[in-house]
Amino acid sequence: MNQPVRVSTIIEQDVEAYRRLRARLPQLAAGLSAEDLAAQSMPDASPGKWHLGHVSWFFETMILAARPGYMAVDARLTPLFNSYYETLGERVDRAERGLMTRPSLAEVMAYRDEIDHRMEVRLAEGLNGGLERYLFELGLNHEQQHQELFLMDVLNLMSRSKLDPAAYGEEPRAGPVQDRLGGWASFEGGLTEIGAGDDGFAFDNERPAYKVWLESFSLAADLVTNEDWIEFIDDGGYRRVEFWLADGWARVKAEGWAAPLYWREEAAGWSVMTLGGRRPVDPAAPVRHVSFYEADAFARWSGRRLPTEAEWEYAARADPAAFSNLTGEVWQWTASAYAPYPGFRPTEGTAAEYNGKFMANQMVLRGGAFATLEGHARPSYRNFYYPHQRWMFAGVRLAADGAQIEEAGAHDAFHQDMIDGLSRRSKALPPKWFYDAEGSRLFEAITRLPEYYPTRQEAALLRRIAPEWAARFGAGAVLVELGSGASEKTRIVLDAAPDLAAYAPIDISPTALNEAAERIRADYPGLKVLPVVGDFEHLAPPPVEAGPGRRIGFFPGSTIGNLTPEAATALLRSARAVLGEDALFILGVDLVKAPDILIAAYDDAQGVTAAFNRNLLIRANRELGMDFDPGAYEHLALWNAEHSRMEMHLKATRPMTVHLGKLAFRFNEGETVHTESSRKYDEASVRALAEAAGWRLEAFEVGPDPAVALALLAT
Repeated sequence: MNQPVRVSTIIEQDVEAYRRLRARLPQLAAGLSAEDLAAQSMPDASPGKWHLGHVSWFFETMILAARPGYMAVDARLTPLFNSYYETLGERVDRAERGLMTRPSLAEVMAYRDEIDHRMEVRLAEGLNGGLERYLFELGLNHEQQHQELFLMDVLNLMSRSKLDPAAYGEEPRAGPVQDRLGGWASFEGGLTEIGAGDDGFAFDNERPAYKVWLESFSLAADLVTNEDWIEFIDDGGYRRVEFWLADGWARVKAEGWAAPLYWREEAAGWSVMTLGGRRPVDPAAPVRHVSFYEADAFARWSGRRLPTEAEWEYAARADPAAFSNLTGEVWQWTASAYAPYPGFRPTEGTAAEYNGKFMANQMVLRGGAFATLEGHARPSYRNFYYPHQRWMFAGVRLAADGAQIEEAGAHDAFHQDMIDGLSRRSKALPPKWFYDAEGSRLFEAITRLPEYYPTRQEAALLRRIAPEWAARFGAGAVLVELGSGASEKTRIVLDAAPDLAAYAPIDISPTALNEAAERIRADYPGLKVLPVVGDFEHLAPPPVEAGPGRRIGFFPGSTIGNLTPEAATALLRSARAVLGEDALFILGVDLVKAPDILIAAYDDAQGVTAAFNRNLLIRANRELGMDFDPGAYEHLALWNAEHSRMEMHLKATRPMTVHLGKLAFRFNEGETVHTESSRKYDEASVRALAEAAGWRLEAFEVGPDPAVALALLAT
């Protein structure tokens, strides 16, 4: 038989919950100056000291002041810390809160301490049931909301400074970013119920639960990433009116939107302001600080849509394990307007103004952010903002009608990249899938073509400088090559450094890698050859058998040009972490030159590059069971001056439908698949790239025309 919980136990739990929660906001404020806490960055934000006072005012107003004969701590503070409660009389507009130089921060904290004392006395008496209990829980949840708002407002404040200050050494987070799962989760349609039930705390806007009909739909397993967003930017996403709602397009033009809030384009790529200061944009991280208008435009560009809030909640309840970062990274925009549920009733009394009065002209977000206190979010939680607002921690999870994937093989990397790439409005595939055995053979043939200068020019340059650079390796060094290593350039370095302890090539194609490793072993019998099958964009340390010697990274062939600036920065940053202190890194880059030279190098007269490009489709047919007609795709090589890169595309010469299992991908005549970009550099852009990734540019050697360069980076 269950024993009743003692009243003293409930009181102790209430006091402990109150103390623990109230300690966090002062802790977040402790690392900031009094000037930081008094400043306000924009009309939507509030000063830090106002947040500290307002959440205390909330407990005083909603709970303490309800007692007959209650005497306010300081009645002058009521209009200062009142947020939007019209029934409580005079208040200061949010846009003017930063003009309040008084009370001082010390006075605000003294007020907070007194409210804490009075609340603990009140809690020790025991709360009445019903409304008073709800208002206490509402106060706790309200404070949790303001802890996140505090961080949002502090970040916006820091972003206004040309000094790019860091509010914290590292961003305050509830937990780490979860790894991507890939693919989509599909759900059958039908009648379901959404909203909060009667048990447990929920805001009034989550109730009552009600029935809703859903058609079959799919929800992306992962959030939209920065890399995805950069593709949107590069494809003219902020310049193409066809993706935008009318009000959104008006904002783009009026406010000059060209990227998410806090992003800045620099020589090494995009950077972003964070609570830990300005950092290079991490291409793999979920995109943040985008408005509903941007989220909707991105969804249209990608050929998808935003989920409704009912779809999001149903999926989150039905199969939460199918999604990464469902509640711990960014709030996710939905296509649903913020409106009352059927039968909605606001909270009694003063708290009636908490939610209901805002149910117009705003959009719903679901999930939770990295700054959301753990345990605060739930599947029924309805966050809401105006569609133009960007300073909150908001991102995107895409939805689509019907089933999007077949179950078998949905998480295979090539399979998933094919689904993701062909599902985009502007179809694109990662160039890493070029290199099966036949692709590697064709690329070797490309390197011998008269038009293709990079390989022979880089090899000649490497012969000249390898002895000098190898002298810096030291005895027992380990050469770690990113990419298959049976080429002439690998052997140039091996010959120049006969005292290497080991050679560890990394490549995505096991066949090409093992063949290359066997040839190296045969020609260098005294060298440990330790091949690693893997994606060089996600590096692992060399095998322990390599020994403790200095690590030398080797990334020739201008392959880094295939990556976006952000991905290139991330790769070099990862390499620095994997190779360790005192490492060196030899990086090959192609240089900007006349477009006619570049185009000829990527569209040779013999058609070898065209065959290399089409081999990607042949591989997809063989390994994924697809039905591409490779001969119906024309090879295109284009110079993109805006982004200083060569591009390769495959253009459909007629309307076609291509199948991958149950999925069908339609091509219009003239539609292309973007298969490769190859950025061209100069010394300044290489230096910026290296420094953004934590390396130092030690040397930069340029060969004769048509010129390529080799950069030596050091930690």
